[in-house]
Amino acid sequence: MNIFMQAKSLTVSASLKGLSGRTRVPGDKSISHRSLMLAALAHGRTHVYGLLEGEDVLRTADAMRALGATITQKDDVWVIDGRGVGELQEPSDVLDMGNSGTAARLLSGILSTHSIYTVMTGDASLRSRPMRRVMDPLSGNGAQFWAREGGRLPLSIRGTAEAKPLEYRLPIASAQVKSAILLAGLNAHGVTVVEEPIATRDHTENMFRHFGVSVDVSELEGNGRRIALKGPARLTARDVIVPGDPSSSAFPLVAALLIPGSDVLIENVGLNPLRTGLFTSLKEMGADLTIENERIEGGEPVGDLHVRASQLKGVDVPPERAPSMIDEYPILAVACAFAQGQSRLRGLEELRVKESDRLAATVALLEANGASTTVEGDDLIIHGFQTPLGGGEVKTHMDHRLAMSAIVMGLAAQKPVSVDDTAFIETSFPGFVDLMNGLGAGIQG
Repeated sequence: MNIFMQAKSLTVSASLKGLSGRTRVPGDKSISHRSLMLAALAHGRTHVYGLLEGEDVLRTADAMRALGATITQKDDVWVIDGRGVGELQEPSDVLDMGNSGTAARLLSGILSTHSIYTVMTGDASLRSRPMRRVMDPLSGNGAQFWAREGGRLPLSIRGTAEAKPLEYRLPIASAQVKSAILLAGLNAHGVTVVEEPIATRDHTENMFRHFGVSVDVSELEGNGRRIALKGPARLTARDVIVPGDPSSSAFPLVAALLIPGSDVLIENVGLNPLRTGLFTSLKEMGADLTIENERIEGGEPVGDLHVRASQLKGVDVPPERAPSMIDEYPILAVACAFAQGQSRLRGLEELRVKESDRLAATVALLEANGASTTVEGDDLIIHGFQTPLGGGEVKTHMDHRLAMSAIVMGLAAQKPVSVDDTAFIETSFPGFVDLMNGLGAGIQG
């Protein structure tokens, strides 16, 4: 896919029947990014099964190739021959990260402790997103960064050959910043320590252990954690099985809750407890949602989600739940618009610096389609009712999750919903419309 792809508008009408059947969503994006990066830093050959083959992850694969790893694909298996920590080579060209903030921020950590010069850029959306949150702490290990005003891409990095270990307390909960610092610590001499005020998704820590790196995690007062690792570290190649992405499962899940008569089984979904805040919130709203066939695969809990259409009620989501569902707020907001009573989603400041200002864009999505909202500080209040009218046009701002949320709104609303651009859905959920239509959604175009 080309990042300069032509916009693809879509008008979505209410599904004429309930969704039904069994399906699987693409592989977890967070784990897919990390599996490629760590395999490239490992000694030996890694096989990755179930990798998300969306544009964001393919950009990471291209970047690791440019940095010297050998990466090939045979059928649905990706094979990575790693170079080892500290052994990445200087790329001959700019690294284009497309739309992926995760890839850009995590890779900044790796590059900061390799003695090479690199330049990263991305599409218009990524070039508008702040990188200073990783540049500032990583500068403490001796790396040099140059960026546009506000710490925005393109970003140049001169890595250091004598990396100092960092001790850093995150000002706000961010798995990306935490991971960037820990990845830098792999090639630093000494103990790298990150303290986070609220526990965030721990795929990086889990995957470190999977590749043979010892990580010490201890609890802090409240819901925080202290994570420490000693470098330089050696990673040993290990095969990775990528579970289905819980963030991607959110869209067919909420659609099945909202469309009368639905009964859907979503198989092989990752159930890491630091990623399941949406499922908790939906159950509090009265969702008929059960988890079946729970198991462990590749160090991560996995299960099948069985969901049936439900009448939802309003919910009050606490701010400390935000890190476990930060990407799911737009689709949760759609669910809240169809619920009986008022919902309050608290502590959404992080949404302002995602692919778009997701808080403002989510409000616009709801209000364009007849829902009533109020923003108080960083809280979003949604005054729900059983069936929002729809009939509006949603501007996605090149944000794939807003586009999918708008499609779900259209499938359940009284009037058709127009979406200005759905092309960027492929960055995280290739085949989304086909999957939904396979369940009976009837999306045209």
